[in-house]
Amino acid sequence: MIAGAYQSLPAMQQVRLDPMITGFNPADMYAVDHIRRVLALFPGVFSGIGEFTIHKEFVSSKVAGETASLTDPALDRILDFAAEVGLPVILHNDLDIPFAKPGAEPVYLKEMKDLLLRHPKTTVIWAHIGLGRVVRPTQDEPTTDHADRGPAYQHIIEQLLSDPRFSQLYFDISWDEVAKYVVQTPEIERRVVEVFNRYPDRFLFGTDNVAPADQAAQPRVYELWAPIWARLTPEASVKIRRGNYERIFDAARVSVRAWENANVK
Repeated sequence: MIAGAYQSLPAMQQVRLDPMITGFNPADMYAVDHIRRVLALFPGVFSGIGEFTIHKEFVSSKVAGETASLTDPALDRILDFAAEVGLPVILHNDLDIPFAKPGAEPVYLKEMKDLLLRHPKTTVIWAHIGLGRVVRPTQDEPTTDHADRGPAYQHIIEQLLSDPRFSQLYFDISWDEVAKYVVQTPEIERRVVEVFNRYPDRFLFGTDNVAPADQAAQPRVYELWAPIWARLTPEASVKIRRGNYERIFDAARVSVRAWENANVK
């Protein structure tokens, strides 16, 4: 359906879009065959994979069949193929479980690191910085910095960003649920701006609206970030709002089209 809608557009509209491959089960060993088949059936259309979900609060357990896991070989096959083709991967995986035990390291942090280490050549965009409606970066007090649940959230992100072994990792800051966390207090805003200005190449903005009723819903998420945009350096502002996306997906288009030319008859 996505490919059909895309192909029905005039060329001048097609260049504005980067359709993504979804609709597969990451716990299925044949998921990678679905992705390969989509590229073969619709060459020239798709630029990436996702967003797709591994661990997501109360949603993952409702998916039929085997529960997805960061250690599943089916996921490894998908990320291996993404590296071969040059497909960026937008992956939703909560950093922690809902209502996690205080003082513990986030449940999925080690598994996420291990996954990234197994796939150093796969461009991974971590959706919503690992946050959810219940999986929060702070405790009940807006000024508490997650420190009573193990490493402070900001420090976890900075450790990943500063480690050259994870240079293929990017963070997506879409979704109004993420925005509400970062504008809770001036101190939280200050820390977010500090990280963004230090690592401007590693964050991508998006709206993440599901079935918006009208166009007015799209800029609403963008406007929630206004206090952050106002305090970024000009370079960081452009990169995070637009430049990093263009850089990653312009390169993906070239790589994916080259793979299709070599592998699709």
